[in-house]
Amino acid sequence: MAEVLALIDYGAGNLHSVENALKAAGRASQWDGHVTLTADPDVVRCADRIVLPGVGSFRACAAGLRAIPGLVEAMAERVQIGAAPFLGICVGMQLLATRGVEHGSTEGLDWITGEVRLITPADPSIKIPHMGWNDVVPAHHGFGHRDAATLIEPGEAYFLHSYHFVPEDGHDIAAITDHGGGLVAAVARDTILGVQFHPEKSQSYGLELLARFLEWKP
Repeated sequence: MAEVLALIDYGAGNLHSVENALKAAGRASQWDGHVTLTADPDVVRCADRIVLPGVGSFRACAAGLRAIPGLVEAMAERVQIGAAPFLGICVGMQLLATRGVEHGSTEGLDWITGEVRLITPADPSIKIPHMGWNDVVPAHHGFGHRDAATLIEPGEAYFLHSYHFVPEDGHDIAAITDHGGGLVAAVARDTILGVQFHPEKSQSYGLELLARFLEWKP
């Protein structure tokens, strides 16, 4: 039976760009499945993989997600209990944190303990937001092959953000980049992967990451 990937539609992501990138990655890989745009908790509970995009402020994205009855609970059930592979993109990655402090403190999903804070480079000449192509440097910490961090390869990806995820435990950092100092480019724990960059805008590097995610069997 073909796999179902639930691409979460909560009004806070460039969904069609992500959907098109996932479909392109699927065609270029050995993945046998299809992408379903959904906000239905019942669909999410049965999905084989879940992708959570996000564009905009942490507060607005968190509010949009929680405005859909049962969606957060369904995601937690399928990912945290059912161990379905999960990918969070940009603010979708930041929502994994305990809280974000953009426009006041807002609760995140708290799947990976940490806080989303304003980027404050040591050099005041460094411009914020962090925008454009930058290096992605893996930080696997010797994880086993089953951990989502191993999906990250070195390369260049496209970033666009003013806030960054600061995990409490450094072992949750899957990759870093540099913009006036080190920034977290990806976080991971078990079957959960979050990337601050946009795979759908990162050309071959992004499509290859998505293909690895689709083919991954933890």
